[in-house]
Amino acid sequence: MRLNEMLGIKYPFMQGAMANISKGSFAADVSNAGSLGIIASGGMSASQLQDEIKICREKTDKPFGVNVMLMAPNVDEIAKLLADERIAVITTGAGSCSQFVPMWKESGAKVIPVVAAGIQAKRLERVGADAIVAEGMESGGHVGELTTMALVPQVCAEVKIPVIAAGGIASGRQLAAAFALGAIGAQIGTCLLVSEECPIHDNFKQMIINAKDNDTVVTGRSKGAPVRVLKNKMTREYLRMEKEDISREELEKLTLGSLRKAVVDGNVDEGSFMAGQVASHLNEIRPLKDIFESLYVGYQNCLKEMVGLK
Repeated sequence: MRLNEMLGIKYPFMQGAMANISKGSFAADVSNAGSLGIIASGGMSASQLQDEIKICREKTDKPFGVNVMLMAPNVDEIAKLLADERIAVITTGAGSCSQFVPMWKESGAKVIPVVAAGIQAKRLERVGADAIVAEGMESGGHVGELTTMALVPQVCAEVKIPVIAAGGIASGRQLAAAFALGAIGAQIGTCLLVSEECPIHDNFKQMIINAKDNDTVVTGRSKGAPVRVLKNKMTREYLRMEKEDISREELEKLTLGSLRKAVVDGNVDEGSFMAGQVASHLNEIRPLKDIFESLYVGYQNCLKEMVGLK
């Protein structure tokens, strides 16, 4: 079974949740293009999220999902809203969703937590998760310590439920590798940032298009809050302060509002431009439909090449 068969969508892809980016309109665009759009609820009130769900439903009749940041102070309210709204797919991050799983499943949702370690996946399978997203440290934003190549087969060995690969997937060859590792599909994010429909500032898109293979860096690792971002003036200052063992509180002052500065303002010096290592593979802005089609066709062509090597 592939992810598209499990979710009733065209392609075996789901959109990664990206705060301040993955709102109702963009999630609908992703779903309409054949993948599973995801609304990122992080930083939203319940009423704001409800508005975004409404927007998404007005723009698409295709399946879509909502991501829940379990460390959010209003997580109980958000969790209940998703059950009341009968959201088709709920993904989670930054904590355990065990207390919410029965309510969500009773509402008809498929629950798909995002994990960075095999032991997390095993625990979540026991509480009723329908599938697991195994996200490697190549991905943009908050990351773990294991690469996708190491993590995905480890999670597949730990659980019997389906596994979805995430981190470092932006081409047909990379998708083929994810399937070879045991995944039923892929969660993708960075390659969607350079879609025509993505609502980020053009400066953000250009930074990705211009990125070289070593142009991302992980900040916050020494403070237990690792985040992969594109290098800029802010990240260099952050890393300098980390080396000097500046307090986490002082570091947070440096990054206050930095995500909005990247996404909305396009502030190339002070913004936090979250992106994965595949940024260096992306060199043009295209419609979502073209991105998904080329990714899947590239995978099929890769299979034909491998068969020809026998």
